[in-house]
Amino acid sequence: MNLNSFKVGDSVKTGLTSQFLADYPLDTDYDFYIHKNNNFRLPAEDADIILIGPGTGIAPFRSFLAQRDATGAEGENWLFFGEQHFAFDFYYQTEIQEWLSTGVLTKLSTAFSRDQERKIYVQDRIKENASQFNEWLENGASIYICGQKDPMSKDVENTIIEVIASQRNISVEKAKEVLDQLEEQGKYQKDVY
Repeated sequence: MNLNSFKVGDSVKTGLTSQFLADYPLDTDYDFYIHKNNNFRLPAEDADIILIGPGTGIAPFRSFLAQRDATGAEGENWLFFGEQHFAFDFYYQTEIQEWLSTGVLTKLSTAFSRDQERKIYVQDRIKENASQFNEWLENGASIYICGQKDPMSKDVENTIIEVIASQRNISVEKAKEVLDQLEEQGKYQKDVY
């Protein structure tokens, strides 16, 4: 097996699973399973969606947007994408910008954490767009989160709760109930690892 790597600044990066497999002893059996998330699917074509996918978490959202493009779906699509560096880590940049220019992607919010002194993450972009984010939710948008479970998905969830609480002038506990209701309705879905 070849291990591909690339340089970012002074550090060398490899894929997490690729590095694990490269370090594993040869002639060893691997036990694994594929965890299928049957609930992580697009809603109706006219439903608005908010996609939050930092890093490789963008993968399913690329297919979501491609499907919406192919079917001419009328629902609005807002993508939050984050990574370390714009120049090296903006996965599918050309495709995403094409969707933005053709209107398939209604809004794009990016967060490249290492391109400035203060680190910026997708949850910071959610806070910056709190009013519009809440408006989308009040108008029936579904939220999808994909990517690293800890700490990203927990930080994003806490930020969403904070936004709901502040924008609706309700307690954090009530805002959590709102998010729980969205989850029960299938309008808040996570595929995190």
